[in-house]
Amino acid sequence: MNFDFALVLVAGTFITGIAWLVDKVLFEKARNARVSAAEAAAGGDLPTDAKEAVAQIPWWADFSRSMFPVLAVVLVVRSFLIEPFQIPSGSMLPTLKIGDFILVNKFHYGLRVPVLNSKFVEMNEPERGDVVVFKFPQNPSINFIKRVVGLPGDVIRYQNKTLYVNGEAQSKELLAKLPPRNPQQLLFNESLGEVQHEIYNDVQAPNRVGQWTVPEGKYFVVGDNRDNSNDSRYWGYVPDELLVGKAFAVWMHWPELLSIPDLTVAKKIQ
Repeated sequence: MNFDFALVLVAGTFITGIAWLVDKVLFEKARNARVSAAEAAAGGDLPTDAKEAVAQIPWWADFSRSMFPVLAVVLVVRSFLIEPFQIPSGSMLPTLKIGDFILVNKFHYGLRVPVLNSKFVEMNEPERGDVVVFKFPQNPSINFIKRVVGLPGDVIRYQNKTLYVNGEAQSKELLAKLPPRNPQQLLFNESLGEVQHEIYNDVQAPNRVGQWTVPEGKYFVVGDNRDNSNDSRYWGYVPDELLVGKAFAVWMHWPELLSIPDLTVAKKIQ
């Protein structure tokens, strides 16, 4: 079962907000009247603990009054500004490692209604080379992260472990053989137009060959770990409505619960 945090957050904010409003409209005035009457009878202000005893705020009202502002702020920040994610797999190596904690700009591609994910404010369109978080088309409850290589209308070809965009091979510069004596992986610097980033190719992995024409309103995405990535080459395109946001920074690396978080890896995502 996949835990839909966004749905729980929206529901929690709504429930605590309604409870707080109901208490304020229907019950707070009566409590204040009881406190005023008690102070009049005592001939002066009551101590704080005595006021609380007279007012008798119900637990659900006290809880909602405390939690609603917190949940509302978290909802706004997470839905419209920035959301943190943790990298669960190696499909974006060497750019992103398993256990990296990243920040995602939620408004870069437009503002969307929480849970429904429908866009109500248009902003930027994805560009070739962007690292994006999106809801997996075959199971929207799961978030994926990949790099955009194909825009609507592009013809993408992948052959001999080289990416072609509209018939033009994207240049690759060999940086290292890993390990040097008996290499299992090749580290390249790849150029996607003006965007340069590193990728891995596995020496032993079979060559994946295919050609795709990206439909309107959709994007073609691949992982930087080219021979170990479940991406558009296997399941198709990412519709615009499933985009979550643009990944822009790594702020921490914490691969295991018992390991020590590493904040020295903070960097901008290229």
